[in-house]
Amino acid sequence: MSKQYFLAFDLGASSGRAILGILENKKLDLVEVHRFKNQMLHIHGTYYWNIFSLFEELKTGLKKCVNEQNVQPESIGTDTWGVDYALLNKEGQVVGLPFAYRDHRTDNSMEEFFEVLSKKETYLLSGIQFMQFNTLFQLFSSVQTEYSGLKVAESLLFSPDFLNYLFTGEKKTEYTIASTSQLLKPGKAEWESKLFEAAGIPVNIVEEVIQPGTVLGKVLPEIQEETGCNAIPCVAVASHDTASAVVSVPAKGENWAYLSSGTWSLLGIESEEPLVSEKTLTMNFTNEGGVEGTTRFLKNIMGMWLIQECKRIWDEEKELEWQEIVDMSNMAESFKCYINPDDPLFLNPGNMPKAIQEYCAKTNQYVPQTKGEIARCIYDSLVLKYKFTIKQIESVTGKKIEKLHIIGGGANNKMLNQLTADALGIPVFAGPTEATAIGNIMLQAKAVGAVSSLEEIRQIIFDSFEVGEYAPTPKMDWKTAYLHFEKLN
Repeated sequence: MSKQYFLAFDLGASSGRAILGILENKKLDLVEVHRFKNQMLHIHGTYYWNIFSLFEELKTGLKKCVNEQNVQPESIGTDTWGVDYALLNKEGQVVGLPFAYRDHRTDNSMEEFFEVLSKKETYLLSGIQFMQFNTLFQLFSSVQTEYSGLKVAESLLFSPDFLNYLFTGEKKTEYTIASTSQLLKPGKAEWESKLFEAAGIPVNIVEEVIQPGTVLGKVLPEIQEETGCNAIPCVAVASHDTASAVVSVPAKGENWAYLSSGTWSLLGIESEEPLVSEKTLTMNFTNEGGVEGTTRFLKNIMGMWLIQECKRIWDEEKELEWQEIVDMSNMAESFKCYINPDDPLFLNPGNMPKAIQEYCAKTNQYVPQTKGEIARCIYDSLVLKYKFTIKQIESVTGKKIEKLHIIGGGANNKMLNQLTADALGIPVFAGPTEATAIGNIMLQAKAVGAVSSLEEIRQIIFDSFEVGEYAPTPKMDWKTAYLHFEKLN
């Protein structure tokens, strides 16, 4: 089998990469072609994304692929974080910079929306967990504030859909990214008109929903000229980054869960159908679109954001290596204090270490003083939140989770992986770390016929990447720690 090349653009909330996938003899190799920073812009009190700067970085990645790697990829595909979007006017031009999901304009939007449509009915119509930054509440906020951009908008494209539009001129909405919006029917590629009506959103601004793995069209001639690429296809991959990441879980058999560990910790299972009930409403689980008709039944947990934001503050004094933070936390005493990672206080506090100290004081706990104590509080709390969430999943499905696959950048944290295995009491498998880019690449491969199924994709990933295994060795009293932690949820 000759080599086949696919270029994945993988955009996270803090960085982006262009990753070249090389598929040969049912094995996949990766080459990082380009890496760049991404960060919110804070302008006059509002947080935005610099979407055009990101597009320039994607073109740079494509140009480097062609000129430095001497590769004309067979296709390109883009994935990003969920919920955020660009609005376009009738000429196809962007109406202002896209808002960033951590902007505070939606702080009260959920409660105000529930005065129009009840929380229960909203959940049963969408199957999506309640987070104040869901697209539904972002748009509702724009309606309530009479945002002029929404008034002139004729098209809404989610972040990866908009970047695909810049590459191809095609306006389409990919299913997995649309499913994060809380505007689709559970498990279906259909908009729920009742939610649009309740929010006052014109339903005609959204586009046709297409399935992951759809070829949108070829890159525009001006981009071919600028980058030196051929008229290559642009594929709408599983363009929500978590959806692409789940594609790359090298799992076999049943009764496994996944943890996509990055800025967010996305913990859940792959289900054949949406799991929508009053019970899952109470637990605030989400049912997002997956590939091949699957549903990602999961919970968003505030993940590495907690430690990333601490590092950002600590770096102002002296820049720290990630391993230094892990080492400091390892030396700190465990189980001295806990946080609920999903408390709204931690969404975007400005000073994360201070917010953690305030939370501990407010909940009458020991207040961590050192960097090591704060980091240890975060790590202990995260793994206990994972245990809490796994117990909830088991109570919904009636099935025991027998192993956990950790994918994404967080899989590099060996200490956290071992703590997770210890807390859960089940084997933890860590890797691949470039899960999202791998899923992106393999959906491109499926789109051009190089692979035929999700099962084949996972076998190739299993054969191509090393996966670490962590057996539970519970030396600490996790049972008592969990009882203390449970009171915070």
